[in-house]
Amino acid sequence: MRKSKIQIKIATLLLLCVGCASCSAPRRAAEPQMEMQTGRDAVSPITLSTDQQRKYDYFFLESSRLKLQNDYAGAFSLLQHCLAINPHASSALYEISQYYMYLKQVPQGQAALEKAVENDPDNYWYSQGLATLYQQQDQIDKAIAVMESMSNRFPDKIETLYSLLDLYNRQEKYDKVIDTLNRIEAKTGKNEQLSMEKFRIYLQKKDNKKAFHEIESLVAEYPMDLRYQVVLGDVYMQNGKKDEAYKLYKKVLETEPDNAMAMYSLASYYEQTGQNDLYKQQLDTLLLNEKVPADTKVNVMRQFIVENNQDGKDSTLIISLFNRILDRQDPDDSQMPMLYAQYLISKNMNKESLPVLKKVLDIDPTNTAARMTLLGDAVRREDYKQVIDLCIPGTESNPDMLEFYFYLAIAYNQAERQDDALATCKKALERVTDKSKKEMVSDFYAVMGDIYHSKDQNVQAYAAYDSALVYNPSNIGALNNYAYYLSVERRDLDKAEEMSYKTVKAEPNNATYLDTYAWILFEKGNYAEARLYIDNAIKSDGEKSDVIIEHSGDIYYMTGDVDGAVKFWKQALKMGSKSKSLQKKIDKKKYIAE
Repeated sequence: MRKSKIQIKIATLLLLCVGCASCSAPRRAAEPQMEMQTGRDAVSPITLSTDQQRKYDYFFLESSRLKLQNDYAGAFSLLQHCLAINPHASSALYEISQYYMYLKQVPQGQAALEKAVENDPDNYWYSQGLATLYQQQDQIDKAIAVMESMSNRFPDKIETLYSLLDLYNRQEKYDKVIDTLNRIEAKTGKNEQLSMEKFRIYLQKKDNKKAFHEIESLVAEYPMDLRYQVVLGDVYMQNGKKDEAYKLYKKVLETEPDNAMAMYSLASYYEQTGQNDLYKQQLDTLLLNEKVPADTKVNVMRQFIVENNQDGKDSTLIISLFNRILDRQDPDDSQMPMLYAQYLISKNMNKESLPVLKKVLDIDPTNTAARMTLLGDAVRREDYKQVIDLCIPGTESNPDMLEFYFYLAIAYNQAERQDDALATCKKALERVTDKSKKEMVSDFYAVMGDIYHSKDQNVQAYAAYDSALVYNPSNIGALNNYAYYLSVERRDLDKAEEMSYKTVKAEPNNATYLDTYAWILFEKGNYAEARLYIDNAIKSDGEKSDVIIEHSGDIYYMTGDVDGAVKFWKQALKMGSKSKSLQKKIDKKKYIAE
């Protein structure tokens, strides 16, 4: 049976959707779905006969089945049959409203959803969906009306009141906001968040008396919770009642001398009232107090740093304070020295941060951030002994972090400890998983290829390079070295040329890559083209090796420029070339192959 045009249109549009879950209502699909699949409605203005109810149930359940099979057009058609039997059926009205929404036919969807709520007002999810739809259509008054009705029908759903709170705030109906906050408070009890929100709203209404009364009542409600007294003091400070704030802070500290909140607030009071000596003294009292938890101190220092930066002050006070803290701090906690190191780095005081980072590692060898920062500095300075000293414990404390193995292998190789470098690469490859970066795995194989070649184990070297290129076909270093070593052996020159050309294309001003490509062309007898690339290598920026200079001489000779060739050969000899044939080339003014 062919589908009608309207059915085909519906199917085309609905198949673009992931499913028929409501785009307008954040409903929990499991709960209403179980209710709707029965096809039974809580309220209906008409009474169905037994035969009509049986047909309705059949069509509704069959519609649900087709929806699960992604036959949305068929499901939609069956819902229309349901509504033909009972146009007031809330279950079918709700379901068909979702189809209309996906078809962008919002008026029809809204009308169906409104009827569903009208006929079954005790279904929470229908009402929730309608309220959300009204909000999306910017029909805020209608959304509020539904939410108010829901708050009465579903008194246990506290989230309805929070939704009302948001809507009244958007409309700036502050009396309604206060009323809703009081309703929430009646259900959940007085707490800091609600009181602070009421305080904010009262200030918006310019009713300072009620604003302060709200926080004061919070303190009265919880007289033993000194935190609320500090909050009240902070509110006083923010609103110019500094004397009242001071009295509260002092009162709290008389009761609890080590109360960190009160100590910090008192420090802020001293700063804002221009009592700088007392301000610094109070900060010391807080941050040098052994009874104040380390986490609290770190949070206070973070806040202090933010405020210091916002005020445009220099870093002298911060650095001095950090140093005093570290002199007296818990030797087993690394949070404060790590924060200090981060602060120094943010001020471009990288050198000064290094001993602090070392202290962090002494306390906590598993601190990867500190170790990586120190490692980066050691690599920049090419201090390979330091790299080794950092990476060995790094592989022990964080054995799955491949970066430590990589830099350790590089450092071993630079220290001419090739066996250790190979062992490190192999150990790293044992740690490789599906989540490992393929580029890094490729680099390990490339390093192994270089080491094997240095040990004259060319078969293993080329196998390692092949593996490197499997993981990363664009590994420029592997491509260059592989191509060059093949050219030196005068084998697989076409393969070598193809690999080398990729490096030149990627970095056209790299003298080493240009030299490799020129030399492969030389070995293939393409001397004129080789000269073009070796000239580019000579012209490129950066220092040129004696190998590149000697190759220039060889290529110049083969293109008929003997004087130019000899000039390059002599230059290579002065540079300390170890080429066995170089002196003979100069003496005989002739190219001699190795």
